Amino acid sequence: HTYPDPNGGRVVALNGLTFDLSRGETLGIVGASGAGKSTLVRLLLGLEKPQSGSVLIDGADLYQGGSSQRRQGRMKLQAVFQDPRSSLNPHLSLKSIVEEPLLSRLRLSRKERSERIDRALVAVGLDPAIRSRKPHALSGGERQRVAIARALITEPEILILDEPVSALDGPIRSQILALLAQVRADLDLTVVLVSHDVRSTKALADRVIVLYAGSCVESGPAEEILTNPIHPYSKALLEAVPQPEIGWTIPETIVDTEPAKHGCACSSWCPISTEQCSESPQLESVTPDHHIACWEVTEPASK
Repeated sequence: HTYPDPNGGRVVALNGLTFDLSRGETLGIVGASGAGKSTLVRLLLGLEKPQSGSVLIDGADLYQGGSSQRRQGRMKLQAVFQDPRSSLNPHLSLKSIVEEPLLSRLRLSRKERSERIDRALVAVGLDPAIRSRKPHALSGGERQRVAIARALITEPEILILDEPVSALDGPIRSQILALLAQVRADLDLTVVLVSHDVRSTKALADRVIVLYAGSCVESGPAEEILTNPIHPYSKALLEAVPQPEIGWTIPETIVDTEPAKHGCACSSWCPISTEQCSESPQLESVTPDHHIACWEVTEPASK
């Protein structure tokens, strides 16, 4: 999936990314800015059609078939975005904000909608008595709880979390992470967590895909990869310097260096690159569940 750049060329946002998602699983997608995370979110939510490939939900292509089929597929998905200040309409009451997806997706009576709103607010730890307030009357953590309630109101099967705590302070961040873990367990949700924050991903994810320049460079069990990564880029993510305001930053050698246009994208900065890296590596298994795209890494024990 590509976009035009100012110089008349094309920027590759996603390149050959393939993954499956099991029911009840939480999949973490981690990577720095420019890795392709935002593009992936748009494709998963049906906001932008992939230029090649497909997005399948229960075997049905999200972008194929009639409008009714596409609508049914998209009803299974809901999202929580990074900043509740921009994702919540400041002119609407909390009731109207949480109710909005019901009006566009489901045919329910006023009483049924009201009951669902109350249940959703209670599920995220909010008193239904605040339903008449507007977003400006709430704290940042409370606004994000409202955003989560809105995402849950239609009872989706899959929840897309796009940097859900990166705009929150430390203590509030921990509370929202705990809430998301509780909601996921209570509702048996399938979750895709997209984040640059290793700590948040480790707290929620069962499995992780590490993205760099639109491609998967490492995938496997979250605890294994986020504790003892093997790929040079995954290691750089884990070794990044903590910054309280934004979570984690990536070393300047990676941020300031453009991905290589040919071969392995990491070869422009990678400390272990060789001549073989002029060719693109494929994902190879180092264990049955752990895959890495790197010519120089073949077995965890050897590195």
